[in-house]
Amino acid sequence: MQWTGEGLIIGVRRHGESSVIADVMVAGRGRQLGLVRGGRTGRMAPTLQPGNSVQVTWRARLEDHLGTFALELLSARAARLMEDRVQLYASQLLCEHLRLLPERDPHDRLLATVLDILDGALPPGALGPVLARFELVLLEELGFGLDLTSCAATGTTHDLTHVSPRSGRAVSRAAAQPWLDRLLPLPSFLVGGGEPGPGDVAAAFALTGHFLDMHVWIPRRLDPPPIRDALIPLVAPQA
Repeated sequence: MQWTGEGLIIGVRRHGESSVIADVMVAGRGRQLGLVRGGRTGRMAPTLQPGNSVQVTWRARLEDHLGTFALELLSARAARLMEDRVQLYASQLLCEHLRLLPERDPHDRLLATVLDILDGALPPGALGPVLARFELVLLEELGFGLDLTSCAATGTTHDLTHVSPRSGRAVSRAAAQPWLDRLLPLPSFLVGGGEPGPGDVAAAFALTGHFLDMHVWIPRRLDPPPIRDALIPLVAPQA
């Protein structure tokens, strides 16, 4: 069996003395793993960097086998990303997030968003809100999307200011008053657009982090990516 497509390298791990197993997010095919023979050689190292785009050909005897990859470099983003700490951290976090997805399950919306972020070279002030929104979409694609369309208590669709940490549903300002110490703040830029105010991006990451922890990291016995904690202060200015 064989197929060819364009993909984003999101991870590489050693296999044997000279090979690696590459983790590649492929348009229309989702997250794919494949053996790259000779992947630890100096010739292949520049290609096998997370953040690079490649033309990938996968071959295997049976569809459910690991298979082998033949890779051709299309976009060497990694070298540029390494020149800027914020961009590098962001790319590492995005690749960590994509590796949470199940194998061979297409998630083209997430892939397209990641490529836009990696190619956009956004300044930290613009990058923070984009990354927080990405984590919201990631939760949705994993089946744990938040309901931020209406108040869980009253049904109103206006003035939504908080989120229930248990149900993931929005709560309006009026309904939230008796429970402020138990609810998570909902930054308005996540639901109504506009520019985030001081502290809003940090609050957005706290919101998404809570539900990633509850639904993904803890159930899978994973620690949150350390790079996330390093990145947030750089892209989420405090009040």
